[in-house]
Amino acid sequence: MTTNLKPTDVVVVGLGAAGGVAVLPLTQAGIDVVGLEAGTWLTRRDFAPDELRNNVRDWPMAVQKAQLEVPTQRVNAKASTTRAGSHPMMNAVGGTTLHYWAQSWRLNPWDFRVVSDTTKRYGAARIPAGSTVEDWPFGLEELEPYYDKVEYETGVSGQAGNIKGAIDKRGNIFEGPRHRAFPMPPLRSTGFIDRMAEAARNLGWHPFPGPASINSRPYQNRAACMYHGFCNKGGCHVDAKNGPHLTTIPRAQQSGRLQVVTRAHATRINTDDKGRVTGVTYVTDKAEFFQPAKVVLLASYTYENIRLLLLSTSTAHPKGLSNNQGQVGRHYLSHAQGGGVTALFPFNLNSWYGLPAQGVAVDNFADDNFDHGAHDFIGGGNLWVMSDRRPISAAGMGTFGKAPAWGPAWKKFVMENADRTNTAYIQKTTLPYEDNYCDLDPVAKDPLGFPVLRITADFKDNERRIMAHTQEKMSEWYRAAGAIETQANPLGSMGPSTHAYGGTRMGRNPETNVVNEWGFSHEVPNLGVLGASVMGTSGARNPTLTVQALAWRTAEYLARNWRGVTA
Repeated sequence: MTTNLKPTDVVVVGLGAAGGVAVLPLTQAGIDVVGLEAGTWLTRRDFAPDELRNNVRDWPMAVQKAQLEVPTQRVNAKASTTRAGSHPMMNAVGGTTLHYWAQSWRLNPWDFRVVSDTTKRYGAARIPAGSTVEDWPFGLEELEPYYDKVEYETGVSGQAGNIKGAIDKRGNIFEGPRHRAFPMPPLRSTGFIDRMAEAARNLGWHPFPGPASINSRPYQNRAACMYHGFCNKGGCHVDAKNGPHLTTIPRAQQSGRLQVVTRAHATRINTDDKGRVTGVTYVTDKAEFFQPAKVVLLASYTYENIRLLLLSTSTAHPKGLSNNQGQVGRHYLSHAQGGGVTALFPFNLNSWYGLPAQGVAVDNFADDNFDHGAHDFIGGGNLWVMSDRRPISAAGMGTFGKAPAWGPAWKKFVMENADRTNTAYIQKTTLPYEDNYCDLDPVAKDPLGFPVLRITADFKDNERRIMAHTQEKMSEWYRAAGAIETQANPLGSMGPSTHAYGGTRMGRNPETNVVNEWGFSHEVPNLGVLGASVMGTSGARNPTLTVQALAWRTAEYLARNWRGVTA
């Protein structure tokens, strides 16, 4: 039997990067919020700097809800379906911001205007065949104030490159104008990072330190980074990594208007006979509860956002909630998992530990920052060199053909070269295509008997050409810094990813988009969707800061237009 709970104003499904930020402007506006989170509260006591525990055994992700509903995947509709062994996301108050790398990038101006800018510069024929890419319904200038709010509310370190049009070469000269500098200076550099920056300058490029949601100095009464080296799939034991569990959620709770419900596995968004949402059904320890609300904000990550909408069928929405136009699950894309470059140097780099957000970037070959006239692709990649090395990961290094992959000769090579390699992280533009999409798997189920999500997607020629171009540039950069060998690594799949986009795309046209420019459903006016599932382009960037800026913007819109949304 279902237990009906006391009604509230807003239910937020998921208290990760998106939902965990949205609760603050909502409660500040006097709105009562119930936040449903499938995970639990974790604290610094849960985050031991242990590579075996965190990076090999995947604690605590391996024992969470997400691992019981890993999406299946296939490269096209005729291919066989496989299922990954684990899910890259985690369930907890604060979500994956507890164990992510904490790179906190803004999108660049081109990312909002891919179609119009490409057409203007190169002609409409340069949009790849089969791509469903659209311009965003607004530009960077609309989102910039929300980027700024999140950077200061949560704490982001970095070096600005463009403040109100004034260019500072210490930062990213290609970034769009920002209102003010970062609240903290960038994370400290290292000797190897300095060497790579100097090599980039010698090539005529423009290196800069990347932005990180990590304290480079004490901020909001929390410690500065200790550079202990376990941010990669590990939480911070000194609370220097700035997730919503430390920042926006506690401040929202202080208002007395946020109730956090943990271990709440949402199974359905409920609607009335007119198709408007009435609340959310969730399960805790096999007991079912219904949380009534005037508005529902779905913020449970891209895959689960899509899945929960498709599972929430009704008379008014027989194909799934907000899916009468068949757009839920369409326009899916994800960044390539792989496609980087590894280099071997003839000297030690002294780069043990550190963290993935501590490094140097080059944006010369990202977006449309270079002339694509002679190239057969649009978009590009951000080149990122970081300080991030631990013993077990170092032992898994390749041998560049200089030694066998096992045995005494392999061991000797690893012992001599474990601190002489570096692998670049290259974020590359990915576009949406007609035949890349997500739906419900007809066979695979979760333990509650609900279908898991199925991903049907593969990288196209445009993305593979970007990979080849950026790998070539990265190899050039490494060799300029003294590398004696470079190795281009293979492209991964479009299966479960921490950088998954689309499926509930945002736009003004209801025939090609699920939500409007404010993040509310075209078909269900009191349903909002938060997260990268509303994004139509990826840029060459990690999505988290953009997700949070969009979430803040949607929450502010709801607060300003409460009567209109709930009427």
